[in-house]
Amino acid sequence: MDIFTDIKQTFKEGTSLTRLIYINLGVFVFLMLTGVVFYLAAKPNPVATWLSVPSDLNSLLRQPWSVITYMFTHTGFLHILFNLLGLYWFGKLFLYRLDSGKLLSVYLLGGISGALFYVVAYNIFPVFQQVEGLLLGASASVYAILVAIAVYDPDMELHLSFIGTFKLKYVALFYVLLSVISISVSNPGGNIAHLGGAAWGWLFIWQLGKGRDLGTGVEKIFSWLTIAFKPKSKMKVSYKQTPRDDKEYNRMKNAEQEEINRILEKIAKSGYDSLTKSEKELLFKQGN
Repeated sequence: MDIFTDIKQTFKEGTSLTRLIYINLGVFVFLMLTGVVFYLAAKPNPVATWLSVPSDLNSLLRQPWSVITYMFTHTGFLHILFNLLGLYWFGKLFLYRLDSGKLLSVYLLGGISGALFYVVAYNIFPVFQQVEGLLLGASASVYAILVAIAVYDPDMELHLSFIGTFKLKYVALFYVLLSVISISVSNPGGNIAHLGGAAWGWLFIWQLGKGRDLGTGVEKIFSWLTIAFKPKSKMKVSYKQTPRDDKEYNRMKNAEQEEINRILEKIAKSGYDSLTKSEKELLFKQGN
């Protein structure tokens, strides 16, 4: 199996965490390659600017897509390295307690919340009146994931090499306070966006505790897109053998129920995304 086929299969079968990491890496590689092209042409590379959120409202209206694309855009190796490490670590903790669909919605909506905080701050606070900035990077989304899982399971313990063991709530509190303090020190726009992501993470879990999933709409959209762009398989007609008597009928029903129970246990241990195509189809048929 060549590397591209392997990546394609991993992307297709992986969790939303795997896909988010792949998309971030793909956009980074694309930016690096276009950077080479524009460098050889002795021209500035405008691609990163098109993908980033501008602080100026008029500029933002001309590129509204940037509210989404900025959270996958990185222009430096260390920038993407630390963001993807945070996404991987905190994303794995998130998936220990919550499902892949919720991780995707928290990432996207947390990123949008970060962009909102950033744009509002740059247009209401006097210190930014003469400043035009660009927001890019996944850090607001990473903050949303970190705060969400910290609020959901605050006493989860993290074992940090050479440092010790800390409860997740203290780790999240440290990063949020660090962002607040750093606003007046360096990268004010980025730190304000961090707080926007953190706010969404808290709000999401607070509402989830009340029985309301704020990310349901996002999950439905991506579920629809997955179905819409999924290659259609050829129709197959199958015929079920009719049971000869009540004994055989009961045996078939018991075997089917045992398979359903096995699938439900698999979901409880590894999540819905761990099911095979045939297992998902059987579960769907049973639900109908």
